[in-house]
Amino acid sequence: MNILGISSRIKHPEYGLGVVTNVTSKHYWVTFIENGLETIAIDSDFEVIDAVEDEVDSVSFYEVETILRNMLKKWSDVSEIIPIADKWKGGKLVLEPGDTNLKGKELPIDGFFHKIVMVRDRIRVMEQKINSSNLDEQEKIDLQQYITRIYGSLTTFNVLFKNKSQQFVGSRSK
Repeated sequence: MNILGISSRIKHPEYGLGVVTNVTSKHYWVTFIENGLETIAIDSDFEVIDAVEDEVDSVSFYEVETILRNMLKKWSDVSEIIPIADKWKGGKLVLEPGDTNLKGKELPIDGFFHKIVMVRDRIRVMEQKINSSNLDEQEKIDLQQYITRIYGSLTTFNVLFKNKSQQFVGSRSK
């Protein structure tokens, strides 16, 4: 089956007459005279009225972007934007020493939260690298248990996360 190019004209049994306006590896985007823009599968049932040779790459920019985003997420420490809980936005973290002769420290809680998220993301990358490594299964299990305990130690900071799904999770007691 030849892939149609942009500007090919077709007749679809449901949508009627249309012109191919974009092509991906699995779909045609067709602007139909009476039904507007529709996406149809390349192998769907339609009649070709006027075929234009496929002059475009059959992978869309969106597909390339999605694949690249997934690869970066999997193999780098590039992280998604993690929102801080609303009540902490613009707040500050105050550290006061037990000795009143010493000076305390204040820092923006947003910056502190960013560092916590970076730690979490780097632990996740380390976990992925361990799981895809050539270590034997028992070594992977042992290291995974350490990582789970690290997550458990960091659950104190979960109060800072806006979304529960992005929080630290240690081992759960049964």
